[in-house]
Amino acid sequence: MYKKKICMVVQNPIVKGGISSVISGYRGSWLEQDAQIIYVESYTDGNKLKKLLKAITGYLHFIKVLIINKPDIVHIHSSFGPSFYRKIPFVYISKWFKKFIINHCHGADFNTFYVNADKRKKKLVKRVYNQCDKVIALSNEWRENLIQIVPKEKITVIENYSIVNEDALKQRETKQNGKQVLFLGEIGKRKGCYDIPDVIDQVTKSIPEVKFVLGGSGDISNITELIKKKNLEKNVSFPGWVRGEEKDRLLRDSDIFFLPSYNEGMPMAILDAMGYGLPIISTDVGGISKIVKENINGKIHKPGDVNGFAESIIALLNNDFQLTKSGIESSIIVKEYYSLERHLTLLLKLYKEVK
Repeated sequence: MYKKKICMVVQNPIVKGGISSVISGYRGSWLEQDAQIIYVESYTDGNKLKKLLKAITGYLHFIKVLIINKPDIVHIHSSFGPSFYRKIPFVYISKWFKKFIINHCHGADFNTFYVNADKRKKKLVKRVYNQCDKVIALSNEWRENLIQIVPKEKITVIENYSIVNEDALKQRETKQNGKQVLFLGEIGKRKGCYDIPDVIDQVTKSIPEVKFVLGGSGDISNITELIKKKNLEKNVSFPGWVRGEEKDRLLRDSDIFFLPSYNEGMPMAILDAMGYGLPIISTDVGGISKIVKENINGKIHKPGDVNGFAESIIALLNNDFQLTKSGIESSIIVKEYYSLERHLTLLLKLYKEVK
C-alpha cells in the first residue's frame, strides 16, 4: 500500500506555545508509520539573528525536500502575526512545485489579523490562504471565521487533542484540596493576565491561603508590579515557562486550571489540564466553550469578568465534591472526544483524500 509523503513545516520542538505542543504528539506516533512524514523546521525561539538563520535554513531544507523527496502534500502549521508572513514563501514555493497545500491554522486573534486589518493586508491574507488547497480549522467557531477568507469547501475542522494521564487521575482520587490555581501560557494581555491580580485580590478575601501559579513567559515584571501593589506576593508564584517534569508536577499539584483569555483557537493548555483531571475556569472565546461545559467540567465567563472568575474559583475551592466531580468530567470529555487517536485518524483521513 502506497504511503503518502508529507512534508510538514513545523517549529523547533523546544519552541514555547500550543503549535509545538500539537506537533509533539505526532512525533513517534503511528501517524509516522501510516504516512511518510518529513519535518522541516522553520522557526525557533531566540534573538532575531537566530530566528533569521532558522528561517533561511528552513527555506533551503524545504526546497531540498521538494526536489529530492517529492512529497505528495505540504502540511504547513501557521498562526497569525509574524508566523503568517514567515509561511508565505513556503506557500508560494509549494505552489510553484505544484504540491497539494494544507494550511493548519492555529491563529487566535482573528479581529486583529483580518477583520480590523486595512484593505491591503486583507487582500494579501486572502491571496495567500487561497493558494492553499485545504485549511484546517481548530473548531466550528473558527471555521466560521475562516469562511471570510476562503471558500467553505476548503475548510476541514480538526480539533486539538489531549493525552490523558491515567497515573495523575488515580493520584487525584486521594489528593487533598490544596487551594492551588494554575495558569500556563504566554503572560500578556491576550491571555487575560492583566485581569489576574484583581481576581487574586478578590479570591484571597474569601480564601487567604489560596495559591496562584502563573507559569509562562512574557509580561512577568508588569504583572508582578500589579501584584505587589495589592500586597499579594505570598499568594502568587512565577515559575517561568515550564515543560517536562516541572509541568507534570504543577498539573498534578494544582486544583483548578484558569485561563482568562480574550482570544484563542482551541488552547492546548486547557486540553492538557483536562487530561490531568483538572476543572477549568475560562472564557467563551474560540473553541473553548466546546471543551469546557458550563457547570459540568468548569465555568465559562466573558473575557474581563473579574467578579465572575473570582466567584467561580471560590465556589469550586470551597466545594471538594464539585471540585473532584468537575475534574473527572474533564477527563471523560477528553477520552470521548479529544483523544490523540481521534485527532491523528482525522488527519490521516484528510491525507488519504488527496489524489
